[in-house]
Amino acid sequence: MATDTLRWNGDYNGQVEMIDQTLLPTQYKTISIGDIEAMWEAIKVLRVRGAPAIGIAAAYGVILGIQKSVDSCSLDDVKQKVVQSCDYLATSRPTAVNLFWALDRIKTKAITGNAATSQQLAEELLKEANAIRDEDAQMCRAIGQNGKHLIPDGGGVLTHCNAGGLATADYGTALAVMFAAHEDGKKFRVFADETRPLLQGSRLTAWELQKAGIDVTVNCDNMAGWMMSQKMIDLVIVGADRIAANGDAANKIGTYSVAVLANYHNIPFYVAAPYSTFDMTLPEGSGIPIEQRDKSEIIEFSPGRRTAPHDVKVYNPAFDVTPAKLITGIITEKGLFKPEQIAQNNI
Repeated sequence: MATDTLRWNGDYNGQVEMIDQTLLPTQYKTISIGDIEAMWEAIKVLRVRGAPAIGIAAAYGVILGIQKSVDSCSLDDVKQKVVQSCDYLATSRPTAVNLFWALDRIKTKAITGNAATSQQLAEELLKEANAIRDEDAQMCRAIGQNGKHLIPDGGGVLTHCNAGGLATADYGTALAVMFAAHEDGKKFRVFADETRPLLQGSRLTAWELQKAGIDVTVNCDNMAGWMMSQKMIDLVIVGADRIAANGDAANKIGTYSVAVLANYHNIPFYVAAPYSTFDMTLPEGSGIPIEQRDKSEIIEFSPGRRTAPHDVKVYNPAFDVTPAKLITGIITEKGLFKPEQIAQNNI
């Protein structure tokens, strides 16, 4: 059930290998990313996506950004290039806080580290980026263990978008809970919202769960309420791209609607996320920046196949924010918490 979403090959002059998620599920292809511009593009167009995976990709992107300077520039100049690379990569996507968390961690390492040469700095930063990846994999495994008891044997679980290994370093967040329950021998059924407009649920989540041998059914987003009314859903588990200090959680657009429906039907609604997804600088979710994406994602079901009139107005936010009062609990690597406990426990 582990997914090798992205990894670094070689020393600091190496490159990143990643799954091109825009091609799934019909084509499984790994691509090589050898410069910072290609990494920026990969993050922007969702070749790599999911908050934790974006953070890891950005950390590696900084290494790509300094490669040409390491052997020809002074230590101070390379440190300045680190800052420039971080600033550039930060413009790729605005909502997932893991991106900024990882870049800040790499930048801090560059400024406060003990490197005496440019080469030593590059080696230290690559070590730090690899640590970010390895720590994420460990956190995902812990999230799975901390949430697996929530899934009843024989139950139905609804999830929205993709929060599996493809969205992280290895095992996922929301899907980690399902993988762990499956490994314990539980029999249950997962319903994957297709997740318009880019279909991450039907393209990616269904692919991951099917590969793991978990019973999965794809449904249109607007079927969730009816399915709940028909007693097909026992709980909802989703991931998150940023969680404010009060527990408000940003996730893929449509998540808020699912939470409202779950609340109406008295169905538990859980968010699964590592500590790198928490933004304790924001008191509440209203401060979370919401990415607006290109209108083509809405008016073309596939490239060149229009599904709306020419020149029609389009509103295409990539995320929405679910208020903490609609969230039953947040599953982290440190345990299961009520939203109001997040700030108290200093996640």
